[in-house]
Amino acid sequence: MSARMVSPRLLAGLLMAGAMGALAPVSAFAAKDAVMAVASTFTTLDPYDANDTLSQAVSKSFYQGLFGMDKDMKLVNVLAESYDVSKDGLAYTIKLKKGVKFHDGSAFDAAAVKANLDRVTNPANKLKRYTLFNRVARTDVVDANTVKVTLKEPFSPFINVLAHPSAVMISPAALQKYGKEIAFHPVGTGPFEFVEWKQPDHLKGKKFAGYWKTGYPKIDTITWKPVVDNNTRAAVMQTGEADFAFSIPFEQAAVLKNSAKVELIASSSIIQRYLSLNTMVKPFNDPKVRQAINYAINKDALAKVAFAGYAVPAEGVVPPGVDYAEKLGPWPYDPARARALLKEAGYPNGFETTLWSAYNHTTAQKVIQFVQQQLQQVGIKAQVQALEAGQRVEKVESVQKPEDAGVRIYYIGWSSSTGESDWALRPLLASESMPPKLLNTAYYKNDQVDADIAGALRTTDRGEKARLYKDAQERIWKDAPWAFLVTEKVLFARSKRLAGAYVMPDGSFNFDEIDIKQ
Repeated sequence: MSARMVSPRLLAGLLMAGAMGALAPVSAFAAKDAVMAVASTFTTLDPYDANDTLSQAVSKSFYQGLFGMDKDMKLVNVLAESYDVSKDGLAYTIKLKKGVKFHDGSAFDAAAVKANLDRVTNPANKLKRYTLFNRVARTDVVDANTVKVTLKEPFSPFINVLAHPSAVMISPAALQKYGKEIAFHPVGTGPFEFVEWKQPDHLKGKKFAGYWKTGYPKIDTITWKPVVDNNTRAAVMQTGEADFAFSIPFEQAAVLKNSAKVELIASSSIIQRYLSLNTMVKPFNDPKVRQAINYAINKDALAKVAFAGYAVPAEGVVPPGVDYAEKLGPWPYDPARARALLKEAGYPNGFETTLWSAYNHTTAQKVIQFVQQQLQQVGIKAQVQALEAGQRVEKVESVQKPEDAGVRIYYIGWSSSTGESDWALRPLLASESMPPKLLNTAYYKNDQVDADIAGALRTTDRGEKARLYKDAQERIWKDAPWAFLVTEKVLFARSKRLAGAYVMPDGSFNFDEIDIKQ
């Protein structure tokens, strides 16, 4: 990088000009086009095959599920009218909305629900969200508007699973037509139908004339625009070239808060940030090394440096706001203790390793640079790399065998979009969830933790479930397969001409009521 200095005014002008050049041709597409600037690229438009919240959130433009979550993460009916559960907890009979059409004109009915659940529960399809649905034994059509889902065993969070952003209804005709290419040709029942996806520049949807909800959507088109650079994402809000931006660079919150054109909104979240440590390889197979890394990082300082105070140190494995979360910490900052533990583990002079980030936006780069400096102070020399979305899929999520994993220290985050501890623990820390199935990128295996998670799913007794989840979280906290960092706040910007769009506690979006004030 050149050492020449650029004036702040010139830099802002360059950023705004670049943003206008990137966004203006797209935002001029229609009179009521909402331009939504997001922090990363998306990987797929098949929610059943997505591991990242952003891809699933963007897919809401085109898709809906049987159930969903409102802005407070409370369960709501969407394509389902109602449901009943058998006394043994195995059979769920779901009544469907009538008269709903897919974008291709085909009817949404019980056969469509069966087609989607049959697809995700077939292990041969190797969909990333298979584990979320693998307790379904079979799905039967009762009549055109009634479907019966039978489980292999009682599974109390099942309706919450059906409200997960991945549990959408895809047109069976489109699945037949496109096959695996459905990832690039979304056909659902949602408010917008697919127009184009020009990677990595933008994704566009237009108002679906046959949408079942009369009078909606209230806008003509929606354009999703990955804007990776934090400064540029803030700039396009100030110039009016974007109507919505998430996430907002925390350090620019004060500037945007005083803008006459922008509404800045900060709220609590269930988004936890952590470092996953590959427990199957040296030196991270030693709990003392993993504990040392937890002691080595000043979480309060990290929250200030990278998140401008819009985060708090992680207090447990599962963040507050998720059902059955336990407060266990945070881990104290104690570099002397970290160095002592490294010495006890046989690394008195530290060691060299790699630190990857699952994101390449500016905030993530600040995080890994800060962590790099903190680890350096206790003798751990980490080479850092912020991964592009494609690199993340290839290097981390698609690795077929644990022994082939190149990940060592991995910065990532997670939110339990079902609102329950099951989906905060099982995809990340159960031994069955190692890539490529799910995201146990620590390759962590603890037999008792596995037993606790499995037992909590089987029981219908809330007290017993709480006991099992508490035991699992306490064991994980002690084992430290992660360095527990922070729970961040969601901070997003919305132009004052835009209404009805906001970020949910899990980092997903709700834009059911989106409108542009003329």
